[in-house]
Amino acid sequence: MSGAGPVRKVVIAGGGTAGWMAAAALSKMLPMQESSITLVESDEIGIVGVGEATIPPIKTFNAMLGIDENAFVAATKGSFKLGIEFDGWQREGEAYLHPFGPYGHDINGIKFHHFWLKLQKLGFAVPLNEFNMSAVAARHYRFDRPEHIPGPAGPALDYAYHFDAGLYANFLRSYAEERGVVRREGKIEQVQQDSTNGFISALVLDDGTHIEGELFIDCTGFRALLIEQCLQTGYEDWSHWLPCDRALAVPTARTEPLLPYTRSSARAAGWQWRIPLQHRTGNGLVYCSSQLSDDAAAGILMGHLDSEPLAEPRPLKFVTGRRKLAWNKNCVALGLAGGFLEPLESTSIHLIQAGISKLLALFPDKDFKAHERDEYNRLTASQWEHIRDFLILHYKLNERSEPFWRQCAAMEIPDSLRRKIDLFAGRGRLFRYEDELFTDTNWTAVMIGQGLIPTGYDPLVDAVPEGPMKKLLAAMGQSFRQAADNMPTHADYIMRHCKGV
Repeated sequence: MSGAGPVRKVVIAGGGTAGWMAAAALSKMLPMQESSITLVESDEIGIVGVGEATIPPIKTFNAMLGIDENAFVAATKGSFKLGIEFDGWQREGEAYLHPFGPYGHDINGIKFHHFWLKLQKLGFAVPLNEFNMSAVAARHYRFDRPEHIPGPAGPALDYAYHFDAGLYANFLRSYAEERGVVRREGKIEQVQQDSTNGFISALVLDDGTHIEGELFIDCTGFRALLIEQCLQTGYEDWSHWLPCDRALAVPTARTEPLLPYTRSSARAAGWQWRIPLQHRTGNGLVYCSSQLSDDAAAGILMGHLDSEPLAEPRPLKFVTGRRKLAWNKNCVALGLAGGFLEPLESTSIHLIQAGISKLLALFPDKDFKAHERDEYNRLTASQWEHIRDFLILHYKLNERSEPFWRQCAAMEIPDSLRRKIDLFAGRGRLFRYEDELFTDTNWTAVMIGQGLIPTGYDPLVDAVPEGPMKKLLAAMGQSFRQAADNMPTHADYIMRHCKGV
């Protein structure tokens, strides 16, 4: 694109969660008196809207926008999320919680789980989650904000949200439109390109309207109308590692108690999610179509609901993977247009957020410098691959008997994941790579939850005497239990502060 100068015309193709998150963030950060942001969407085109569970970094996104948390949770009929329960993932009849927030407190710069590992080998048989504030609160269905929890237990609690994705999009739409974003109703019939360099120059709507822009953001979902249909960017298929390729989603009536965590239950050829909201429960089954028919999948899903369904199951087909370039020419793909990773660890909305954050950090001029675009693509690819590895871990470390699960346990895995597993299996060692989303706590929770107990621990732990170490852990566990006892129940907290209308 010729001509220097700042980008002032941004066009977002598609609404939904991705489109309105982008619109809200850009309207907050760009000088709107000098810029225009146009979002094109059609009421006739449905959105996937499955993403109802999130992870803690979304609090950073909402805070950047200046959103009041209570108002946001009320408007989206949301609830709070302290972690994810994995039921049957290692073997049938066993469950573990992957909680948010740290395990205990590091000692002398050594990660807490190494001390726990040593004491386990000495007969100190206390579950690791006794030393995680979010896990202790979740077990008792309680919640409070960290700043309301006295002592060291407060900073140790972390959380995210469950919410209605459609209501979240509407909430952000109001935010963005108040700040000058213009929504255009209509279907995109044509994507026009500059004949000299192939950059996108305009969208043509079904009524003939031309919407010109300088930067285009593709939020058109699986259709990937700009990034793929127009620019033919290409797709990297990861289904040989993550073979599930279908999902069914169905809402059901709210159940009691209102759980402050997501539940993921392993099934014969996939897994089922359960997400508690104020007004209903979100449910779905992710499965592998080569191992399970659509009718059988529907039977499994409907046979494992905790309350009456409020609609018919909605089908979804996907291929796990990502675009070869998230930013191609003057087009950035967000959400499903950029790729798909199954919602096992609630990363879909976070990947939208991360894409927006990187775009703001590398926001271009109209000359669209290649090195900025290349860095965006490098960072995006790296983060997608790290999340991919974390999801594969859940499948790889299973001891279930069904053919689907035996196939997953036997599969070859990426070298990057193999290194993680080998380092942890030996002495519980973990290293966080550049821009990696998941922390040592996350990896520790899933590896131990899936039955991978290290044979050793960091030898530097031996410098701390055993007696004081036991006393420290016992006091830590007691402080977490006392803090949880003093919290309101999750439902009471919402009723008091965040009740939707």
